[in-house]
Amino acid sequence: MKNDITILAIESSCDETAAAVVKNGTEVLSDVIASQIEIHRRFGGVVPEIASRNHTLALPAVVEKALADANVTGADIDAVAVTYGAGLLGALLAGVSYAKGLSYAWKKPLIAVSHVKGHIAANYVAHGDLTFPYICVLASGGHSAVLKIDDYDKIELLGCTKDDAAGEAFDKAARVLGLPYPGGPEIQRLAMEGNPTLCFSKPFKSESGYDFSYSGLKTAVVNYMANNKDGANRADVAASFQLAAVNQLKDAAIRAAKAYGIKRIALSGGVGANLKLREELDREATENGIKTYFLPLGLCTDNAVMIGAEAYFMIKKGKPFADLSLDAEAVLKVES
Repeated sequence: MKNDITILAIESSCDETAAAVVKNGTEVLSDVIASQIEIHRRFGGVVPEIASRNHTLALPAVVEKALADANVTGADIDAVAVTYGAGLLGALLAGVSYAKGLSYAWKKPLIAVSHVKGHIAANYVAHGDLTFPYICVLASGGHSAVLKIDDYDKIELLGCTKDDAAGEAFDKAARVLGLPYPGGPEIQRLAMEGNPTLCFSKPFKSESGYDFSYSGLKTAVVNYMANNKDGANRADVAASFQLAAVNQLKDAAIRAAKAYGIKRIALSGGVGANLKLREELDREATENGIKTYFLPLGLCTDNAVMIGAEAYFMIKKGKPFADLSLDAEAVLKVES
């Protein structure tokens, strides 16, 4: 195996078309993202067919810029990595098809990367001092889980949402409050103007102690707004929803860390950019002698750097390469 491994990575699981060149898993040579947020905002959320079409249009330019920014060509690339799941099937297919084409044309190995594991691997790019084992809180628009990470490829699912993902719940609550897509940043902004004075209870009881649910919380917000059409303080509703939402993730993570005697908690995924979640998790972790690891905001949301990082560690662990029969998968197990 070469001492230095340079990977071109492609990510297109939802509404961000991304490409990056990553060296040895942690050295970012380029990081390019073409966002579709403004396109989908008019519809109040991501429209899968529109997303896949725009990925197809954007991929050539995004990959070309990633290579140019890194000052490399296809000849300098050792492998092509791509997100093959989980996500929107059409969007994934756009990236997988393009990556297969590059792999064939450049005669380079193809690496099929799990989007979920990519979010976890973002921690290795940002935190050189993060050691195993650690608890990872993965919270995004499509995934919400508490994981015990014993090695790059040893991941144990401890708990997860039993219905809506955290990011999905933020989007739905924002829609009820009349806020634009994406809902997470809008809820956070409005919550700063209010106080969490409303009690949005969470009747769900987890058998494992680490599972959680957002369906009841979302419904509580819907019902409150329906019953208080003229008297609702939207900022207070946003603040109350946000606190209840982040506390579910925080509580499960702290319980897991204490139960397993682990003194490190890392936060990954788009919801990991939420300032209230970071504040509450860091506060209680510090009280319990636990160190927290938070990503730069650019590594929280979907990006190709995390895919390149995960691909490198897959190579180091001797994982098999994919071939040109690789297909996209809309659903993957978190720990698979």
